[in-house]
Amino acid sequence: MPNVYIEPRPKGHKEGSPIEDYVVEDHAGHVLHTTKTQHEAIEWAKKEGHHPLVARVRHENDKKVPGHWRSA
Repeated sequence: MPNVYIEPRPKGHKEGSPIEDYVVEDHAGHVLHTTKTQHEAIEWAKKEGHHPLVARVRHENDKKVPGHWRSA
């Protein structure tokens, strides 16, 4: 089961600004799917056989640092 990352968009926005949507990305940053909610993104990833990970802190989301992510 490959890991995928659930991330809010737009990237690099100011704290407190609205989230437009969520994307499911692979380790290389390729967008696999887009949804309106984090829950929908997680459910899609699981249905497709992936292991979804979400950022522990919204702005700390370096895919190379395992401590920035938790299982969904």
